[in-house]
Amino acid sequence: MLRQVFKKPENPSIYLRQIMVEVQNIGVDSVGIVAFISVFMGAVLAIQMAFNIDTPLIPVYTIGYVTRQSVVLEFSPTIISLILAGKVGSRVASELGTMRVTEQIDAIEIIGINPATYLIFPKIIAAVIFNPILILMSMFVAVLGGWLAGILTGLVPSSEYIYGIKAFFDAYDIVYALIKTVVFAFLIVTISAFHGFYTSGGALEVGASSTKAVVQSSIAIIVFNLVLTQLLLS
Repeated sequence: MLRQVFKKPENPSIYLRQIMVEVQNIGVDSVGIVAFISVFMGAVLAIQMAFNIDTPLIPVYTIGYVTRQSVVLEFSPTIISLILAGKVGSRVASELGTMRVTEQIDAIEIIGINPATYLIFPKIIAAVIFNPILILMSMFVAVLGGWLAGILTGLVPSSEYIYGIKAFFDAYDIVYALIKTVVFAFLIVTISAFHGFYTSGGALEVGASSTKAVVQSSIAIIVFNLVLTQLLLS
């Protein structure tokens, strides 16, 4: 399938417009759910860390530091990608599966357009470009959520939390997270597109393809998370 997807497009301008459509469908439409989950994720991390620090030997700013590190290194790139595997993966698989069983993909092929390139390539580009933006937003919102939880509950002073956020910062952590995000975005779209593109049957098979896409995308994210962590942080 990927050999078909990355063939030279017939009309680049058409694909550019399609990429903009997919950026809206895959990326912009996911902003709300990503922001909502991220703010509570950061709040829970900060509160749990505050309750687990029961010794004066550990400085209070550790709450901000650990929240930042947890969000940047693991929670935002991995947990949010798993959420997107459910939202985006099911959408891609069900869309392509419906087009396959209603013979729309066959019609595209008959008029001389490569359906794999036209339907899947823009989705891959949109996800690879926009998912890192979503993850960066998730990092900011999660850290902000931790700060709000800390000051509203009185568990950590604002100055200490902010100091912890800035302490021992390494820009490579952001690079590491974004590399993982790009790989995860590629996996989500390609696995989901594969199951949708090769669906056969009717409505029941479309639902089965959507379920397989979400499950296998999630498994791939977990496996590649381990592989990339070993490669990038060892």
